[in-house]
Amino acid sequence: MVHGTHNAIADSRNKDIQIFINGEFFARNDAKISVFDSGYLVGDGVWEALRLHNGVLAFLDLHLDRLWQGAATIGMKLGFSREELIENIWKTINKNDMHDNVHVRIMVTRGFKKTPSQDPRLTISGPNVVIIAEHKKPSAESKSKGITLFTSTIRRGSPDYLDPRLNCHSKIHEVQALVQAIEAGADEALMLDIHGFVSTCNATNFFIIKDNEVWTSTGQYCMNGITRTNVIRVSNENNIICKEKNFSLFDVYGADEAFVTGTFGGLTPVTKIDGRVIGNGENTMTNKLSDLYDQLIHNEVNGKG
Repeated sequence: MVHGTHNAIADSRNKDIQIFINGEFFARNDAKISVFDSGYLVGDGVWEALRLHNGVLAFLDLHLDRLWQGAATIGMKLGFSREELIENIWKTINKNDMHDNVHVRIMVTRGFKKTPSQDPRLTISGPNVVIIAEHKKPSAESKSKGITLFTSTIRRGSPDYLDPRLNCHSKIHEVQALVQAIEAGADEALMLDIHGFVSTCNATNFFIIKDNEVWTSTGQYCMNGITRTNVIRVSNENNIICKEKNFSLFDVYGADEAFVTGTFGGLTPVTKIDGRVIGNGENTMTNKLSDLYDQLIHNEVNGKG
């Protein structure tokens, strides 16, 4: 059985969802896009994931900032405004009569190609926009059980060839890392940067606790995580020392606690890394930060963020 940070409680309503594709809605089984799409052909696109909490899209501006930055980075003209995209997100949510515990995935590719090629000049349409909203409540088991990690030999890349902060469709190196971890018997992969320092996980950001201090990577070689940013924020606002710094597996194996962060699962404890048990299993600081993060979401939903 699959276990990891994206475990969700099964919801039968998802078989009947309507999916947004370029201004139209399609039933789940009918939602298709051409094989000439740039994202399918060469992974040429950017994406974003949001959570709907009690009728509010949490941290929407931060997510849209990241999407627009990603499009600018790959030289893709979106051709629509933030307001237009927000309107289409809400159309999708309302079309599916959704209110809470919803995960929204937005995918924007460069468009259709007239022939299979990576050349953007062969694109013959505007960007393709797909919005998938699903009823997805995180499984409580992930937080209570925690996850295990395996350190992959696949490194997070250098920013001069594929900036690790870019939330793009080209995820094959992360898939390779996860395959290694699964074959090693772990739930997910821990990845190092090009210098051998700890960077991130294949789909989440990584933190450790050392002597009541929160450590995470410098941010130069990891995903530009919104939840990562918010954990740093709540640490600083609550007088918890949080350091963005270089550290190695030497520090990780001797950590008091470890956890990962992501939009879907929030904060998830890590129990083992490379077969080594981390801490004593109490996760005192992890639980405290998780509560502070939940309060931040509550404030966001109630207009106090």
